[in-house]
Amino acid sequence: MSDTYLMAIDAGTGSVRALIFNADGKQIGCVQQEWNHREDPRFPGSMDFDWTTNWTLACSCIRDVLTETGVPASKIAAVSTTCMREGIVLYDSTGKELWACANVDARSSEEVSRLKNIAPELETEIYLESGQTFALGALPRLLWVKNKLPDVYHKIARLGMFNDWLIYRLSGVLVVEPSNGSTTGLFDLQTRTWDRNIARRCGLRDDIFPDVAECGTLVAKVSAKGARESGLAEGTPLVIGGGDCQLGSIGVGVVNVNDAAVFGGSFWQYEYNTGTGKTSSKCDVRVNCHALPSVWQYEALAFNPGLVMRWYRDAFCAEETRLAAEQHSDAYVLMDKEAAKIPAGSHGMVCAFSDVMNYIGWRHAAPTFTNFDLSPERCNKYTFYRAIMENAALVTLGHLRLVEQATGNRPEKIVFAGGASKSVLWPQILTDVLNIPVETPVVKEATGLGAALLAGKGIGLYPDIRETVKKLVKIEKEFTPDSENVDVYQRAYETWQRVYAAQLSLSDRHITRYMWSAPGL
Repeated sequence: MSDTYLMAIDAGTGSVRALIFNADGKQIGCVQQEWNHREDPRFPGSMDFDWTTNWTLACSCIRDVLTETGVPASKIAAVSTTCMREGIVLYDSTGKELWACANVDARSSEEVSRLKNIAPELETEIYLESGQTFALGALPRLLWVKNKLPDVYHKIARLGMFNDWLIYRLSGVLVVEPSNGSTTGLFDLQTRTWDRNIARRCGLRDDIFPDVAECGTLVAKVSAKGARESGLAEGTPLVIGGGDCQLGSIGVGVVNVNDAAVFGGSFWQYEYNTGTGKTSSKCDVRVNCHALPSVWQYEALAFNPGLVMRWYRDAFCAEETRLAAEQHSDAYVLMDKEAAKIPAGSHGMVCAFSDVMNYIGWRHAAPTFTNFDLSPERCNKYTFYRAIMENAALVTLGHLRLVEQATGNRPEKIVFAGGASKSVLWPQILTDVLNIPVETPVVKEATGLGAALLAGKGIGLYPDIRETVKKLVKIEKEFTPDSENVDVYQRAYETWQRVYAAQLSLSDRHITRYMWSAPGL
């Protein structure tokens, strides 16, 4: 299998990537192109997806990664795709794209209010069946198209997600899979397929849903047109992939019931695997289909830890950025070294950005730092930096407890992946706050690896994904809780909860601005 290669195409929020892996799971190459989602000036909060330009960028990545690695297109044994969740594409009866929006689209506040007015309990009823509320799903966006773009709405023949769109562009075949499809709010979690009754109850059409196949199923082959545009070989097998977090979970070995992961990037996702599609009676945490049959995931999201860290670096750490450039290092590495000298708890400073998830009433207080003193030795920029790290970990503790309340279980360990896991300090803070061992994997492109493994499964290269990840997924480092720090953080969490409640009250009373609130709130 030394000359067997697998390709993953990843349509992320801010970029598209094409990656090549060998049969042993080793990344051979990656080419990435940034893309932007345009706001329609007529509709505040809108984020239109430019399928023409973005398909050109995707094809450029495919061609360039083949060229840079020297891997002939004929040696790509299979391709699979992954993407941001929640982004949707609408097609007409001829198969042409009609309308598409990215996952960050937030134009449908009015429609959420209308949905809530249809029946006060409608959102709760839909959540109990689908695991989704109106905060992120497709329902309000489809209703927006119906109300604001009726000509487009009446032409809709099918609906799909971005990972399916990539395969569709390569082959002309459109099939949706459960891991991403379930994030629309139009799926029945138990049957892992469309629930047309949900659409009807919301006043939406129920005849626009394509076939569903489980992740890792061979669904198509690259067409002659797809080959001309992408540079792939005609006839290359196309295997349906899944949502980015679910495939990232496969890429870090989180494939069994009670396994859990934290993906630390712009957003932080806490993913916990369960053996049922049962939802929370409080409607406070998201439930999605995993990319593995008969496995589901409780998902709790923390907003903006990675973006907050980037803001802090760019706003206050110009000197570290300059030194890092001179030393061919990274500003975060220099900042980590200094922040490690600050004791756990950051001398009592409290930082508040994202709140613990409340899926049916989701809002975040205005960002704040508080309870710091005026001693530059104790409260300097590295104290603030560490407080940001601790805030992300404290929110994750809230999510751990949230999922434990809903399921009655907690994991024995956490796999920590994503950009934040590259830090030498953040994983230790996380293990101290959670009081659970934390592991960081060797692989840094977990989502791409997960897609590649599904590509291999679809052609029979990996008959059993669980056995495959045992062989191919490697752990780079293990972190264990420091008992003294655990005690500090348990107390800090109680303080943080009280501070956050007070800050949220200020935003609820419109004294301060929400960092973010769900549409319709």
